[in-house]
This record gives sequence, structure tokens and C-alpha cells, in this order.
Amino acid sequence: QVQLVESGGGLVQPGGSLRLSCAASGFKFSRYTMSWYRQAPGKERELVATIISAGGSTNYGDSVKGRFTISRDNAKNTVYLQMNSLKPEDTAVYYCNAVLVTGLGPSSKYVYWGQGTQVTVSS
Repeated sequence: QVQLVESGGGLVQPGGSLRLSCAASGFKFSRYTMSWYRQAPGKERELVATIISAGGSTNYGDSVKGRFTISRDNAKNTVYLQMNSLKPEDTAVYYCNAVLVTGLGPSSKYVYWGQGTQVTVSS
């Protein structure tokens, strides 16, 4: 039974920080590339950050570079998103994603999503 459970969302003032967590179970976490996505009302889902299975390489969306940091702890089956210098435009539902990436590209079968956690940045 695969599960991805996000936590850590909430209401924060502009300039503040939040740390999101995603606890994974039911699959070989250490073999999967992990990502955070977000979706704001009326907008398409966008990629926020990605970290490969070994944790040695990361990628970030342009809008969050320099402010957000993705990390993972394979021993704890958990991926994190540290969000600093938050802006109102960061307000969105944040989703945790897991995908098995092979030499043929991202798997269409071995891909999982969490339920999302709300982040609201407002004065």
C-alpha cells in the first residue's frame, strides 16, 4: 500500500519560513526520484523542486531558486522542502511526488502522489 503524506503547511507571513515534510511508505523510497509540485487557484500545477534517489543532484523552478531547498533522508523515507523568504505568490497546495526513473525515462507506472498540504503566505 503506497502512501505519501505531506505535513508542515500552514499560514505564514511574507518573509517567513516553513518546512514541509513528505513521509513515504509502501515502495522502495531510496530508488525513487522525489519532487515537490504546487498548484495555486486558477493556475496549472508547476514543478517546485526535484531531488534524485541518491540525493546528490537537485533542480528548482526559477521562481524558487535561492529561497527553497529540497532534501531527503532515505533512512527515514522522508523528503523535505525548506521554504524561506516566502512571498504571497508562493501560496498554493504543495504536493509530494515519487517517480521511478530509468534509462528509458520517467516511469508511467511507478509514479505516486500525496494528498497535498496548503501553504498560505499572507499578512
